[in-house]
Parts: sequence; structure tokens; C-alpha cells
Amino acid sequence: MLLQTNIPFVKEQYNPINYDSNVCLLGSCFSEHIGEKLAYYKFKTFQNPLGILFHPKAIENVLLKAINEEVFTEEDIFFLNERWHCFEAHSALSHPDKEKMLENLNTSIQKTHTVLHEASHVIITLGTAWTYRDIETDTIVANCHKVPQKQFLKEILSVEEVAASVENCIVLLKSINPKITVLFTVSPVRHTKDGFVENQRSKAHLLAGIHQHVSKRHFVHYFPSYELMMDELRDYRFYAEDMIHPNSLAINYIWEKFQHAWISHESEKTIETVENIQKGLAHKPFNPNSEQHQKFLANLQVKIVRLQTQFPFIKF
Repeated sequence: MLLQTNIPFVKEQYNPINYDSNVCLLGSCFSEHIGEKLAYYKFKTFQNPLGILFHPKAIENVLLKAINEEVFTEEDIFFLNERWHCFEAHSALSHPDKEKMLENLNTSIQKTHTVLHEASHVIITLGTAWTYRDIETDTIVANCHKVPQKQFLKEILSVEEVAASVENCIVLLKSINPKITVLFTVSPVRHTKDGFVENQRSKAHLLAGIHQHVSKRHFVHYFPSYELMMDELRDYRFYAEDMIHPNSLAINYIWEKFQHAWISHESEKTIETVENIQKGLAHKPFNPNSEQHQKFLANLQVKIVRLQTQFPFIKF
């Protein structure tokens, strides 16, 4: 008896992710989950240089700044609650020192420029089509940083606006790296603070906008993270306590689907080796000085050296 509807997946044939790939991840907090999995298995990754970003306009802006090597200045930051902030970056980059804040922003942009030149894959996870427009400057911000709500207008990007922003992201990436593979996905995190109906409208706009530009011929793909959560894992036991974010079980499930679809066959054995080493390193012995544990550590080191001989960039 089949008690679940399953989304069919086919292994990517032309440019799957392997240990030679350079993967850049941008977008909502779900991109962090996929990025953490890739990093755990020691793939070459770079993620969210300006922190978590939720809507397509914010991601488009990061790509534009990075590719054009634009520089952040004092005009781009502001002081609030004893810290300096930037409307174009997540609060994770906010800092009490103005000069350090600018240094961190510009270092991140410069690093992103370099990474995009070398990237084989860019994974973009969109979280919402809802945006906040700063009334004073008439610009859409990436993060409000707890600035009073009266300073912003809340707007939803239309399907056409999402599609235009997605297209701009693709064009920007291809302009600096024509062979790059772009993979879009929609975050399964529900933005219920916007309202339940409003969240569904938002996800619908993202899905419709993205799919106007998905083209395997042009190496632009879609991975159904949102659909996996909504259709295969449609049960609250797959949510964290807030009933909004996927829990670790759901994240692992979606990762397995991603691995099946996007990680090359030849990398699967390396993934097993890395996981074995990671578990060995995390092992807490009862007696660290015992002969048995010392042999265990020696065998583990042999595995690490053998793996690093094949992939020198891997560090534990």
C-alpha cells in the first residue's frame, strides 16, 4: 500500500555537483541548511556573503554589487540600537564599529566577485515575494533591522516583477561566468507572520516567476524543496516547535532527495568516507588514553590522509 505521493527525480546528467565543483549558495535560511550539508561533506562552498536574504530583489542586488565590484560607503549604513546596520545586508553583519562594518561589507562583496568567477553552480533559494520599501529613499530593503514599521511600505512583488528579477540574476551570473549552472528553489519555510493566505500568494508568485526562466538548455534548473515539504512531508511532525520551519528530519529528507538528484554518482563513495570520518571525529571515548582509542585515532588519521591525498582542499 502506497501511503505517500512521491515527486520523481532524475539524476542531473550534464553538470552534477562533485568534489571539483565550486558551489555558491544565496538566499533564505533554507539555503543555509543545504549549504551546511554540503560543507559537512566537504564540498567547496560559499554562502550568503551578506547574510540570509529572503526576496529576489535583495539577491539580485548582491549579485549586481559583486559583479560590478561596487563599494559600500558611509552613506550605505546607519546607526541604531548601538550598532551600525545596512539595509542591503542581514543583521548578522551589523557591528558596533562603523569602520569594521564597512570593511566586512566590502570584503564580502569582493570575495563574492571572485567566487562567482570560479563557481560551477549557484543555488538561489527564494523565501518570499513580500518586500519592504523605505519611504524616504523609495528603495526596497533586504532587512529592516527593527527600524519602526512606519518608515516602510509593505509590498508584494508581482509575478512579472519576480520573473524580471530572476531573469536579471541569471543574466548577471552568465555575464561573468557563461558556463555556470543556476539552480533555483523555493524555501519550504512558511512566512506566517505575513498571514496564511498572504504566504501562499507569495510562494505562488515566486514559483510562477521562477518557472518562466527554467531552461535545462541554458543550465537554469529548479529543485522542488517547497513541494517536497508540502506534498511528501505534509505532516506537522516534520516541523520544528514553531510549526513554521522544517525540523532536522525534514531537512535530512530533502537533502537526501537533493543528493539523489544533484550529487554525482562518483562522489557518493567520497560522501560515505567523509561521513565516516566526521562521525569518528565526533566520537567521545570513555577513556581517551586507552590503547584501543589510540588505535582508533591512528586509523582515523590514515583515512584522513588518504582522502586528502585525493582532495587536498579537504580540511577537518
